[in-house]
Amino acid sequence: MARMKFLCDAERCIECNGCVTACKQEHDIPWGVNRRRVVTINDGVPGERSISVACMHCSDAPCMAVCPVDCFYRTEEGVVLHDKDLCIGCGYCFYACPFGAPQFPQTGAFGVRGKMDKCTFCAGGPEPDGSQAEYVKYGRNRLSEGKLPACAEMCSTKALLGGDGDVLANIYRERVTHRGRGAEVWGWATAYKLPANTPSTQGIPVPNPPATGAPAGGSKS
Repeated sequence: MARMKFLCDAERCIECNGCVTACKQEHDIPWGVNRRRVVTINDGVPGERSISVACMHCSDAPCMAVCPVDCFYRTEEGVVLHDKDLCIGCGYCFYACPFGAPQFPQTGAFGVRGKMDKCTFCAGGPEPDGSQAEYVKYGRNRLSEGKLPACAEMCSTKALLGGDGDVLANIYRERVTHRGRGAEVWGWATAYKLPANTPSTQGIPVPNPPATGAPAGGSKS
């Protein structure tokens, strides 16, 4: 049985937020709730990288471990889902999740924020597949239609991948093998067609150090 996973290639993500928009559009997500978001580090400086983050559907999910009402469950495909009818909005999952996946529709103290919402890997919820009740609570069930998550399908650079974890691992392994030298293969050095032997840091050319042992104006006779 396949184990469904997400993988985001930071060397391909261009921070377009197409995945975020696709998710909200596909499931009619309310304002203030973001099942998926794009996180950027070193913004505007050399070494900038972006990655699309949502529920990673962990094999050993901490949210499942801390939920006092056991509203979380795992499907045969390894997708971590939850039952909103059981959720009490306590917020324990919010603090346990390292990816910030649990979202709440209202602000204020936990318990009055409403039912928790999160990425479902486009797999719906415990209601019958494709039913109106399932759509209202969890959004569209694309997996039951034989489709992949909308966010991954809409990614223009194929940075975000979704599907069988073994298949994703093979795809990423092949990418890394073809890159060969590391991140600079897809970075500034490639974009601006710099010579292959140009010294670089994160793909940015740096000046050669000045020669030592002689003054700037040349040696004295």
